[in-house]
Amino acid sequence: MAKSMNEHPRAASVRISCVVPAFNEAQNLPNLIAQLSEQLNALSPQWEIILIDDGSNDATRAVLANYAAMPGLVVLHFSRNFGKEAALSAGLDQAQGEVCFILDADLQHPVAMMPKMLHAWHEGAQMVYLVRENRNDEPFWKRWGSHLLYRLINFGSAVQVPEDAGDFRLLDAKVVAALRALPERNRFMKGLYAWVGFRTLALPYTPDARAYGTTHYSGMRLINLALTGLTAFSNMPLRLWSVFGLILAMLSLGYGGYVSLAYFIEQRPVAGWTTIVAGLMFFGGIQLISIGILGEYLGRVYDEVKQRPRYLVETKIDNSPWSGAPTVPKPSAKADLTPSPHD
Repeated sequence: MAKSMNEHPRAASVRISCVVPAFNEAQNLPNLIAQLSEQLNALSPQWEIILIDDGSNDATRAVLANYAAMPGLVVLHFSRNFGKEAALSAGLDQAQGEVCFILDADLQHPVAMMPKMLHAWHEGAQMVYLVRENRNDEPFWKRWGSHLLYRLINFGSAVQVPEDAGDFRLLDAKVVAALRALPERNRFMKGLYAWVGFRTLALPYTPDARAYGTTHYSGMRLINLALTGLTAFSNMPLRLWSVFGLILAMLSLGYGGYVSLAYFIEQRPVAGWTTIVAGLMFFGGIQLISIGILGEYLGRVYDEVKQRPRYLVETKIDNSPWSGAPTVPKPSAKADLTPSPHD
C-alpha cells in the first residue's frame, strides 16, 4: 500500500454495513447468513447485514422470516423484481456504517477476503474491489462479450471501468454518500463505482463455486445490462456509426462518379434494377440500425425524465443496531410503496 494512504489513520473498531442483494437464493441464504455473521463478529462488534429480496418467487421470503429477530439483520422485500442494480442502490441507501461491504448471495464471493479488504481500508483506501484472476469457468461467448463491452466503454473515455471487477467490494462511507447522490434511474453500478473516483485498490481473487442453483443472469439480461452500461458511459456507438456513415457516403460518391464517367466516356450501360434494389435494401438496413442506436439513447433519456423511483419496498425488517428498536412488519396485504428518501 502506498504511503499516501496512511495519512488518515482510522479507528480499530469500525461500524460495518454489509449489502447483499438476493433473487431466488433461498437455499444459499442460511449458509450465507451464518458465514457472514461469523466473519463480521470477528471484524467488529458493530455491524449490520442488509439483505434485499429482489422480488424472489421461491422460498426466500419464508427463509428470511426465520431470521426476523436476528440482531443486526435488515431485510428489504421489494414489491417486484427491480433488478440487481436497483437492489444494490437500495442497500446503499440503507447502509449506516463507516464501511460498507457489497457481495452476492450465491456464496461465490469468499467472505474470507473481507479481513484483507478491511485492512486496506485501515491503511487509507476508500474503495477496495476484487478482480477475478481468470474467467475460465465461463463460456467463450460470455468472456468475449464482456471484453468487447469494456473495450467499447473505455475507448476514448476519461473514466476507465476496470475489466473483470465484480460487485464484491468495500466502500468507505464517503463513497456510499457519493453514490447515493447520483440521480440515475438506469444504473450500471460498475461504471458508477469508477466514475465517483476516490482512493481505490484492486485485489485479486478466485470466486468459489456456487453452492446451490444456477446464475439468474440469462443472455437477455446480460445484453440489457451491457446496453445500459454502454449508453450510460460511452458515446462510442454514435461516433462509430457517424464514421461508418461518412465512409459509406464517400464510397457512394466515388462509385457514382465512376459509373457516370464510364457511361459518358466509354458509353458503358448502367446496371439495371437489381443493383438499385440491392443498394436500396442495404442503405435502408443501415438507416434502421442507425435509428435503433439513436433509439437506445433516447429510450434511456425517456426513462430518466419520468423520474420514477428506482425501487419500491413492500415490507422491511430493521434490526440494525443503529436504528433503535427492532421493527418486524405485521402481516398485511397492503404494500408500503413509499420510495426511499434518497430517490
